[in-house]
Amino acid sequence: MKLFFQLLLVASILSFQVPGSFGQSHSQGVVKGKILTSDRRPAENVSVSLKGTRYGVATNEDGEFSIKAPAGNYILVVSHIGIKNVERNITITASESLTIPAISIGSSISELDVVSITRNKGNRLVVKKTPYVAKMPLSGMENPQVYSTVTKELLAQQINTSFSDALRNSPGLDKLWSSTGRANDGAAYYSLRGFSIQPTLINGIAGISNGDLDPANMERIEVIKGPSGTLFGGALINFGGLINVVTKRPLDTVGGQVGYSGGNFGLSRLTADVYGPLSADSNLTGRVNVAYHHQNSFQDAGFRKSFFVAPSLRYRASEKLTFDLDAEFYQFEGTNQLMVFLNRSRQLIARTPSELNFDFHRSYTNNDVTYKNPTANIRGLATYKIGGNWTSQTSFSSSNRKTDGFNQYVMYLDKADTLLNRYASLLNSTSRAINAQQNFTGDFKIAGLRNRLVVGLDFLNQITENNNSPYALFDQVSSVRNDPRYSKINKTALLNAIAADPRAYTINRTVNNVYSAYASDVLNLTDQLLAMLSVRVDRFEDRTTDFKQTSVSPKFGVVYQVVKDQVSLFGNYMNGFRNVAPVTQPLPEYSGSMKPQHANQIEGGVKLDVFDGRLNLTASYYNISVDNMLRTESIVRDGKPYNITFQDGTQRSEGFDVDLVASPLSGLNIVAGYSHNESKLNNATSFVQGRRPVTAGPKDLANLWVSYTQPRGPLKGLGAGFGGNYAARNIITSDSRTGDFVLPAYTVLNTTVFYDTRKFRLGVKVDNLTDKDYFKGWTTVEPQQPRSVVANLTLKF
Repeated sequence: MKLFFQLLLVASILSFQVPGSFGQSHSQGVVKGKILTSDRRPAENVSVSLKGTRYGVATNEDGEFSIKAPAGNYILVVSHIGIKNVERNITITASESLTIPAISIGSSISELDVVSITRNKGNRLVVKKTPYVAKMPLSGMENPQVYSTVTKELLAQQINTSFSDALRNSPGLDKLWSSTGRANDGAAYYSLRGFSIQPTLINGIAGISNGDLDPANMERIEVIKGPSGTLFGGALINFGGLINVVTKRPLDTVGGQVGYSGGNFGLSRLTADVYGPLSADSNLTGRVNVAYHHQNSFQDAGFRKSFFVAPSLRYRASEKLTFDLDAEFYQFEGTNQLMVFLNRSRQLIARTPSELNFDFHRSYTNNDVTYKNPTANIRGLATYKIGGNWTSQTSFSSSNRKTDGFNQYVMYLDKADTLLNRYASLLNSTSRAINAQQNFTGDFKIAGLRNRLVVGLDFLNQITENNNSPYALFDQVSSVRNDPRYSKINKTALLNAIAADPRAYTINRTVNNVYSAYASDVLNLTDQLLAMLSVRVDRFEDRTTDFKQTSVSPKFGVVYQVVKDQVSLFGNYMNGFRNVAPVTQPLPEYSGSMKPQHANQIEGGVKLDVFDGRLNLTASYYNISVDNMLRTESIVRDGKPYNITFQDGTQRSEGFDVDLVASPLSGLNIVAGYSHNESKLNNATSFVQGRRPVTAGPKDLANLWVSYTQPRGPLKGLGAGFGGNYAARNIITSDSRTGDFVLPAYTVLNTTVFYDTRKFRLGVKVDNLTDKDYFKGWTTVEPQQPRSVVANLTLKF
């Protein structure tokens, strides 16, 4: 690791050394050309470089390239993962432009798509094809499933420093609560199509965290919607969908950038991205992304500090075999986010945040009451072209994460909403996940009909070890007046309170294994009519309790391209599942094994990719029904009540999504979305019967981002962006025993101005432009950050 980083550092230093002396730009020339696949189609994102130099580019969506370099004799190298390098001898003449004949590489566009993505011509904010959503190269117009992407270009425009802020660009997704850092489920929670989800996948394989994710190494974020158990299982995702992070990959050319962002609330963020070849033949390439982040809370106490490093290697062993090795190491220390827990045992008095008379600029903690979340994710991928149009991909990931320190929260437990109980626990937990996948993908014809097939095996092992103190009551403090007890909380005082608690520590170890096999076939019935058939068999084993359960998850989809590659009508039936462990019943006649929960979705809609890629739209209606849910009812037997668990609960979630990405004019980009969701517990415990589940979030969500960058002329690269998010009222507690607590609707506006050139990028952003008071929550009330200003300078090389 150390040697690898040193090599990239040397490469980055050398990249600043411009050959020759200043004032010799007149001695340079240009070489231009076009790269075609074996089926004579433009090859995008193929590396073209001058061998032994730092000069090189990647081809654009038309397969074209242009390289400016000093006059001289060179070897032009064309390279891409999975193909044999193509070399041409060229001579660059000073002040002249050399156009070479088109170069053909020995792969078709479908073969290239196995390991690369393409973007829509005319709009750099749209990812046209991804190998992760369907676990095979399938364009969005051919895929009957709905998904949205957030690209690194959009994150750069918005000067984004937060993973949660990046997800504001995905329609229908809303944050429920921030990362708590606690064991097992400490990452942030989001609502999607009526259900809670967490980010658990990186590059399509397990990548789990107890805390936040740093966006420094993100190529894009994919939000895949609907129950997706057929291809992704049930252990890591939920019925509303999933979040998959796609990381940056090494490049064949030397380059990179260093950036610094500073702002109010003590924000200080330093990032670096360095990439390039590590061997003379460019068969070994590397990349390192680094980020240091420090920011204080807007409240009277609280901070977050992290260091992140993500090295990546790619080795092209032959034209058929390529190895990728990636790692992410994340060190975090911070205080707990203020989340106000509401009373759960009586009727609520306050029903909105304003009625609490709460000063949300108070944190109810101290800066020495912290926790740490060290995380290490390591991934390996071997891609082998078997022959013809068949490819083998063997992937492996190891996720190690720890929670070390305090978990603190405040809660109303008194008869009135005036006294807060402050609790804290000392956590010492370690969680590990190992995920191995083997996929075979093929593109072939049977009886003249095209088939694209993936067959896969999946193994997931998860181990959690806990050594946690009980949650000790520290004190009661007033939330409506100045209370002298407020400032008495600190690390020493909390340790003393935990030590005085007579209850024993929670010490346990759990081990789960999941064994899965799946297959998915996309059949072209005609050139414009496609059908997808998929199935998964999943075997879950809890090695701690010897609990075992098997699930079968089918999927069916159909796509009709009214106008090929431009207008698609689609429909799908998708299934998701969740394993349900045995329940100990107080009466023997109710004992028995539980079945897996199942979610079944019916969805239909339209996808557009028109005007030469300048308008990309997805609109769909979905209906999700969940069965085999648990509910509890009290039964009286011989005058004594017993709480019995039944597995006949049901839930329904339906709604529609609209996702628009457009570039109507050169330099003008629009990202917009709207979603509406109706969720209801149809058959549930009597306290919540017929109510909207608190995981569902707001019924209506909208997002908008409009940006313009001057595409040419003396002001080329000067731009501005403006947009924001709307969320309807959100019922975060809904129970007949307590009543409803409602977070009010809000609209938050954000803006940026920037100047982006080949050598640097300078920008300023303002989030929450109108300084709006607004809240998130999931049975809790969490105030959000007021207006913030961030300035960024990025140097490129």
